[in-house]
Order: sequence, then structure tokens, then C-alpha cells
Amino acid sequence: MRNTQTKPKIKDDDSDLIIRIQNGETDLYEELLMRYEVKIYNFGLRMCKDQSDAEDLVQETFINIFRYLKDFRMESKFKNWTYKIASSVCMKIKNKKKSSQKDISFEDLVPDTEKEISGKIPPWVNQPVEALMNKEISREIKKEIDKLPPKYRIILVLRDMEGFSTQEVSEIINISESNVKVRLHRARSSVRQGLKRYFSDDR
Repeated sequence: MRNTQTKPKIKDDDSDLIIRIQNGETDLYEELLMRYEVKIYNFGLRMCKDQSDAEDLVQETFINIFRYLKDFRMESKFKNWTYKIASSVCMKIKNKKKSSQKDISFEDLVPDTEKEISGKIPPWVNQPVEALMNKEISREIKKEIDKLPPKYRIILVLRDMEGFSTQEVSEIINISESNVKVRLHRARSSVRQGLKRYFSDDR
């Protein structure tokens, strides 16, 4: 017998607005846009490093949101669903430009496991990148983040800058939580290796 059980609906700050739009109050799309336009634009800037690409990301993301909102069942937070769409759009934009970029093996630059990394870099390596940001090094951190390959940068941006949990990041970009942790560790390690001159070895 087919299992027809559905996931429980998740109530969040956007739920009432979403329900009203789904029930025909389409004029409220503008309010939805206002809630997330700046957030998605900033996400696009962090990921695409280009204002034009960030604007394209916002436009394409909201086209998809408006197209598929009627099918959104609130089985996840609307914010997570929005970033899932934005992340997909982002990777499509990055893939279009991939042919013009150098093919760098990031895995060869950063150790695979925590065991390999242990003892080679200071203990602050596992702190979120956002926690290390200040006026002195924020510009350098941005440069190092921009150097990351997209599949690592998106993990770091979602986890450390957008504030999503490991589980939420896993759901947004459709990879396992263990892979999220591995990629996040590699991304953080790479950023910090690029900032070694700013820190003492025992910090």
C-alpha cells in the first residue's frame, strides 16, 4: 500500500504571507520581494563577486519563486526554500563562467581530514569566519573567500555568513551533512591559511 503520509508543515514568519498569496492575493508578491531582495542580492555578491551577476541571480531567483510558490507546501522554512533556489541559480551562473577560469585542484591545496590538519594550523581554524571579521582583516578575508571554488564558497557563505545550520545547508544544496562539514572545514582552512600573516601561531 502506498504511503501517503506527508511531512508536517513548518510555521515561520513568512507562513501567513505565503498562505495569503497562495489563496489569490498576488499583490502581496511585492512584500515578499521586499523581505528577501536585499538578502539574496548580498548572497549573490558574495558568491558571484559581480554586481551584474548578483542582479541576474536576484531576478532569476524571484522568477522561480513566483513560478513555483503555488507548489510550496511549507515542509521547510520559506527562507531555506528561497536560498535553495538562489543557490541553484548561483551555480548555473558560475558554471557558465567556468570555462574562462583556471582549473585549480582545491583538494590538493587543503588536507582532506581533520587528522591531517591537526597541528598544522592554530585552534581558531574551527571558528566561523564571521567571528574573525574586523576592520583590519575584513578586506583580506573577502579576498580569500573570493578565491574559493564555488562549491566550497557556497558552504562557507551559507553557514558562516547567512547563519544556516549544517542541516539546513545540507537541505539547501542537496548534499549530506558530513559533506557539508568536510567542505566547510576545507573552506575555513583555506581562508585562514591565506591569513596566517595576521595571526600568531598560538592564537
